[in-house]
Amino acid sequence: MIYPSIDKLLNLVDSKYKLVHIASRRSKEIDATGHLQMPRNKYTSEKSIGMALEELAEGFITVVKKEDNEEEEKELLD
Repeated sequence: MIYPSIDKLLNLVDSKYKLVHIASRRSKEIDATGHLQMPRNKYTSEKSIGMALEELAEGFITVVKKEDNEEEEKELLD
């Protein structure tokens, strides 16, 4: 079974397209900087895209609505 489930992620983000956009941006950031929000042994996935989805599911990345109804992601750093 795939973790985290798409159903759980779509409760946090209202469309699959936004989910892909958020995860791909975070994945590229992980690849470029190596910075992770959780200890490496806490991740189920070994790939950065899976790690990005896990961070979203755990609440380390949130989706914030702008005033003009556009959404952007904001990372919550410890």
